[in-house]
Amino acid sequence: MIYMADTADLSALKALYDFFPLEGVTTNPTILKQSGMKLSQVVDDIAKIVGDGTLHVQMMSTNSDDIVREAKKYKSYFGLGDNYHAKIPVFPEGFKAMRILKDSGIRVTATAIFTQQQALVAAKAGADFVAPYVSRLDNISSHGIEVVRDIVRNMVEYKLDTKVLAASFKTVDQIHRVSMNGSHSATIGPDLLMQLITHPMTDISVNQFLKDGAEFYDIAF
Repeated sequence: MIYMADTADLSALKALYDFFPLEGVTTNPTILKQSGMKLSQVVDDIAKIVGDGTLHVQMMSTNSDDIVREAKKYKSYFGLGDNYHAKIPVFPEGFKAMRILKDSGIRVTATAIFTQQQALVAAKAGADFVAPYVSRLDNISSHGIEVVRDIVRNMVEYKLDTKVLAASFKTVDQIHRVSMNGSHSATIGPDLLMQLITHPMTDISVNQFLKDGAEFYDIAF
């Protein structure tokens, strides 16, 4: 599975990229608000951290022509390459913009997805990634994991190149279940990324190794 960081926290990103095999970063207006950073300040710094990884920047416009202009502006303004993805919510003007941007050579991530049909339409419109919101579905007594499963099944059955980018998580278990249901990728906040790789029994094991091996590992390095 492709792991991405869902954040604009530069210090957290730098720390994660030091050891975690991340392949990209996603942002949106809410994340920027939480970071307190302006788009003009943060994207360039994120791009430097990401390197060749994917960078997903969300559009704010609601008219298709404006969405297209906005997406092209960000690519040129920040000097971004093919790893740049314009994040576009799934609404009529968004679907229209997706097709135009794909035809112009800009990659697209369809976001704010809550149904299997929204994802399928976005994929047919040319989206490279579709991002269903898992926890937000669970919060309204729906079934986020099942929606992800159905979307993955569609991508396989209809032989679409679109990847499923599961988003909006509150627990490690949700991430576990989307990975077991075939999600190609997931974008996850820094705190949950750390929880994915930690376990108290691992800590106990490492401490025991240190204790047991102290007198027996006798080769200097």
